[in-house]
Parts: sequence; structure tokens; C-alpha cells
Amino acid sequence: MKVVMAQLNCVVGDIEGNAARILDAAEMAHAQGADLLVTPELALAGYPPEDLLLRPDFIRHCEQQLQLLAGQLPDLSVIIGHPHRQTGQLYNAASVLQGGQVKATYHKHCLPNYAVFDEKRYFTAGSQACVVDVAGIPVGITICEDGWCGDSPFIAARTAGAELLVNLNASPYHIDKQRLREDTLASRARNVNLPLVYVNLVGGQDELVFDGGSFVLDAEGLITQRAPACEEGVFVASFERQQGTLQPVPGPMSPLGSVEEQVYAALRLGIGDYVEKNGFRGVVLGLSGGIDSALTLAIAVDALGADRVEAVMMPSAYTSDMSLEDARAEAEMLGVRYSVIPIGAIFKAFEDTLAAEFAGLAADVTEENIQARIRGNLLMAISNKKGFMVLTTGNKSEMAVGYATLYGDMAGGFAAIKDVPKTLVYRLAQYRNLSGLVIPERVITRPPSAELRPDQKDSDSLPPYDILDPIIEAYVEQDRSAAEIMSLGYPEETVRRVLRLIDINEYKRRQAAPGVRISARAFGKDRRYPITNRYRTWKA
Repeated sequence: MKVVMAQLNCVVGDIEGNAARILDAAEMAHAQGADLLVTPELALAGYPPEDLLLRPDFIRHCEQQLQLLAGQLPDLSVIIGHPHRQTGQLYNAASVLQGGQVKATYHKHCLPNYAVFDEKRYFTAGSQACVVDVAGIPVGITICEDGWCGDSPFIAARTAGAELLVNLNASPYHIDKQRLREDTLASRARNVNLPLVYVNLVGGQDELVFDGGSFVLDAEGLITQRAPACEEGVFVASFERQQGTLQPVPGPMSPLGSVEEQVYAALRLGIGDYVEKNGFRGVVLGLSGGIDSALTLAIAVDALGADRVEAVMMPSAYTSDMSLEDARAEAEMLGVRYSVIPIGAIFKAFEDTLAAEFAGLAADVTEENIQARIRGNLLMAISNKKGFMVLTTGNKSEMAVGYATLYGDMAGGFAAIKDVPKTLVYRLAQYRNLSGLVIPERVITRPPSAELRPDQKDSDSLPPYDILDPIIEAYVEQDRSAAEIMSLGYPEETVRRVLRLIDINEYKRRQAAPGVRISARAFGKDRRYPITNRYRTWKA
């Protein structure tokens, strides 16, 4: 028996386009002698369709396309993820298409309602097993969360006679997620003593990146085949009977890769798909000579190509010669269009215009923010004129504590490294340089600075990043209290200060551009904190 894992890059709402992707995959699978093609979760609709699922016309369109697709497929069995309305209820479903007909439909048992998932808003949970005959093999169907909520969906399939399990997924990436998937599904396979085929979606969808990595497990929970991460494709898995039981034939095993390799690939995919799927001609970003914008530029070029990326240096009186030199060097090494637009005269015009209003008041962060907002305005003007989306360059450390200017360096369409802590930014820059120098070494080694006032350093306003980042992770991603974080050895004053900054800057983050999620909890759909909020753990 041959099963093809269709690791597809589906687009939310592109029902005809997704059907065409499935049909292409089916034709390739048929040409390779496959008996069964398995698509990702909700492949026909794209995942997550969110409130599109509340539209009756959207559901009807999916249902009509499913019927149309059934009559177009070649001679093999295909399992397709799609929304399914039955007796007034909506289900997250997977249907088996055979011989021009919909032969059977499975309704997902376990509906995730945590982190980025809110499926209980839309779907009703199913309760029945679904086992279909494919080339004489009884195949049991499960969907994504069914594999995370215990053994019962798998036991139900085995009880109904399944000898092989398939699990359709739309499982978004975060650091080390693949190991967690494989360990979790391995326990399911062992507990029911059946081989399992896990098929995952691939591609960027707003903040989420689906990283593929489809795999096959034997009945003992040992992985026998793994598809590449962050790559679309069809991957053949073979099975044969040995002593009366179905066994997977060992196949290609793509390596998991280092954390840096995983994250870089996810960022590249997320940025590229956001631009492509939303129809932008390319991207423009402010290149400061610092490490954040340098890394963002490199990822953008790798995702889109140099001809679709423009970099703009906007120096002020506080911009160092080193920054000017390094920004130009980065642009030249990556081959992007590069321009220099000084902001000194514009800043002077602002100062003159506001002179009477600010009379008697000392210069402070206001003047720093004006410079950032001038730059944001210029980038947005270029975006409007040329159709190039603005990529912002702020990292998670900055976004956490509000070390960013609303309507300034936060202005843009997509925040490329919004979920990347500063310490990881440095590691990613070094990783990217392994395949060719594109970020000058002194950009990595020099003390970071916003260069908005004389001799400014990030350390003037923030704790060292090797202290700041673990505190942010503990508070934002692990929900630890101030006391718990202090017990880890971090200074009380620093902990209280950082947690206060995180809390009071929620209003900024609520207005920030979306960005690629690479952590277990990002700022965005993961973390929904009220802006108006008087709970203060850092005061306790």
C-alpha cells in the first residue's frame, strides 16, 4: 500500500485554488501508484478560516467545491479536510472521496480552545469513529487535536477495525514544536499498537506559520519517515504486511535542524507568504545599520528576492558613520535597491513648528519619537507610491517593554521579527552569515543603540538582554509571578521594572502590525490582555 502525504500550502478562503492544489497533488500521487492521498486539516477552506466559518455562503461554497472535486479526481482514494454542515451543526471534517463520490465523512472529536485556537466558537465536536477500506486496508481517520487530548479517538478507530491511522493537521510552528508533535503522536501509536501517518499543513497565514514536517510512525511509536520542514510537496509512504501486521517501509528522514535553522526557515516562509498571499509587489524597510534591520533585510531577500526589496537609510544628526557604512554594506551585499533620505531638515521643521508649544520645556523622549515618526512617515509614503509593504524591524524584547515608537518604527504592514527575542536575533544573524556574509561582524558585536540622542545605548534604558529576555519569557510565555521570577535569581528591582513596562505597554502592542509567531506565546492572538487593567503582580 502507498500513502501520499500532501503537505500543501493552502490559502484561507481560496476554495477553488485549494481544490486545484489538491487535484494536482492527487494526479502526482496517482502517477506514483498511490492508493491513498491525505491532505491537511481544513485543506479546502484553508486554516484557520476564523469568522469566515460564520458565513453560510462560505460553507455552501466549500460543500459545492467538494462535490465538484470528487468527480475530477483520478482513480485513488483521497481524504480531504473541510468544514461540513449537518443537521444544523458545523463540524471540522475530513471526507473520503472514492470513485467520484464522497464515501464517508469524519467529524473531529477534540476541539482546541487555547493559545491561537478557538474552534469551539465555530464547530460542534464529533463522537463517531470513521474507518474506510483503502486497497483492502481499513484506515481510521483522526484530525489534529484528536492526537493531543488522549487516546480515545484512536481507540475508537481501532475498535472500529482500523489497521492504519491517519491524522490530518494544521499545526502551527513554535520553537521545538516538531519534537513535541512526534513524542505526542508516538505515544498514541504505541498505546493502540497501530502505525500512523501524520500530515501537516505548510505555509504562512497572518501571524501563524505551518511548518509541515509530516511523518510516519510504526506501531511501536518509532518514526520511520519525515518530510521536510517549511516545504510544500507530496511525499510517498509505503506499507507492507509482515507476519500479518501492517508495517511502514522506512523512507526519507529529513533532519529536524537547529533552533536557528528552524526559526529562520519559519520567518522566511511567514514573510514570503504574507507578501505573496496579500498581493504586495514587494517590501520596503528602514535600514539603520543595527542588527534588527540587518536581519530583517536578509530574511526579506531570502523570502522574496533582492529585486522585490528596498532599503532606506534615514540618517539624523545622531546617526554614526559606522551605521551609514554598515547599512550601505548590507544593501550592497544583498543586492537590494538602497537610498539615503536624511531627516535633519524635516526634524528642524518640526522643532520650529512646535517651538512656541514647547517653550520652556526641556528636550526629552518627545524629540526622539519625532525622529522615529518622521522615518515611519517616509516609509509609508514610499509604500503608498510604489505598492511595497513596509516591514517593521522591532524585536520581541522591544515590543515587550515598549521600547518602540507608536506611529514611528512600529508603523508598517508586517512585523518580521516581532516574536524574536533580542538574544535570538544575534544567533540568527550569526546563523545567516554561515551561508554567506550579509551582516557585517561589527553590527553583531557593537552595543545596540536607537541613535536618537547623543551617545545613546539600549543599556541606558533597558537591562542587559541576557537578563531581560529570560524575564520576559517567564512572565509572558510561562505566566510566572514577580515572586517566582525573583526566585530564579533575577534582581527584585529589575524584575519589578520589567514587568511594569510589559503591563503598561499593552496599548502599544494592540496597535502593532502582525508578525510571525515563533514562540509558544506571542504578542497577538496568543496573549489577550486587557489594556484597562489594574492587576499588578509586580506590586505584590
